[in-house]
Amino acid sequence: MNSDKDTREIPEDLRHQIFQTLHAHPDIKQRELASRLGISLGKVNYCLQALISKGWVKARNFKNSKNKLAYAYFITPVGIEEKARLTFRYLKRKLREHDELVRVIDELKNEVRSEGQGVSAESEELRSELDRFDASLGRANGAG
Repeated sequence: MNSDKDTREIPEDLRHQIFQTLHAHPDIKQRELASRLGISLGKVNYCLQALISKGWVKARNFKNSKNKLAYAYFITPVGIEEKARLTFRYLKRKLREHDELVRVIDELKNEVRSEGQGVSAESEELRSELDRFDASLGRANGAG
């Protein structure tokens, strides 16, 4: 097997999405995978070849219902390990992003609340909207 294709050239988020999609839809066509991921067919082909060359994915031929040759993509045991590592790193990254978003949102809400005291009906409407937002998150009075 040729391992010239370097998976480091494939962003982790994209590798994670490919693994997730192949896990859920092993018989997906490359064109459908490209459409779901919003990337070109050539990029999908490159990514799949890289994952196959690493031994993380196997492609098997089969005859589909129209009696045409098609492929099914199976994640190998080492591919499952890589998928787990990617999922862990992806989750860690998303949790950090979430924490940063919460911090920025809280700062902006505090700014609106302090600068918008009695300014207009629009600021009152915004404060009500912020209170509803906080209540939906189970937070009282903008407290994080």
